[in-house]
Amino acid sequence: MVLLRLSIIRRLAKPVNPVSLPKIVVISVAFVSGFSIMTIEMLGARIMAPYFGGSISVWGSLITVFMLALSVGYLIGGRLSTRNPNPKTFALFFISAAIFSIPIIVFADAIMRPIFLAIEDPRYGSLFASIFLYFIPTSILGMISPYSVRLMVDSHEHSGHMAGQLFFVSTIGSAGGTLATSFYFVLWFDVNQILWGAVAVLLLAGSLILFINFLLQKNAAASKVPAYEKQT
Repeated sequence: MVLLRLSIIRRLAKPVNPVSLPKIVVISVAFVSGFSIMTIEMLGARIMAPYFGGSISVWGSLITVFMLALSVGYLIGGRLSTRNPNPKTFALFFISAAIFSIPIIVFADAIMRPIFLAIEDPRYGSLFASIFLYFIPTSILGMISPYSVRLMVDSHEHSGHMAGQLFFVSTIGSAGGTLATSFYFVLWFDVNQILWGAVAVLLLAGSLILFINFLLQKNAAASKVPAYEKQT
């Protein structure tokens, strides 16, 4: 996975369009994505426990699916970032991840019950259940990191620094999500409440990106009017 990230970074070292998001915004939402990934993953085993138990094989299935989904997300996000990267697409990642996380809350039993009845071995049952529940939202969340690098890079010289800074913040977010969920959230709220919170935060992050982009475009358009009047 480290080699995959490095190959993506090399492909992203090109400047983006003039109207771009402030770096602090990109870094902040990258923290949110890392936090959300681990919140969902930490709750995944508890969601599947009534059907498949909480053994190490269930955790192995869950972690495997998350790692594969993130790998696919890194790859797709890196490719999308080479095609006119813009804040609207960036915001869409967060909104889409939130929408595709809702079935984990609403349809978890409906998805796991037929798998439990069809597959006797809990190892493979939990593997298939993890794929159906978590693969799509986790893949979308994985697209955020490489796309964030592309939005932050101003020049070839700074690409490595920006990528390192972003992956640092995203990983800190993942650590925070792991501890906050396992130490506190599960004591204060039930699983569905925590997941709804994650969905709300992702939607908020996407909406914030769209709002900031709207303000930036509005200011950019306003600044072009005096310049045009000067020329005329």
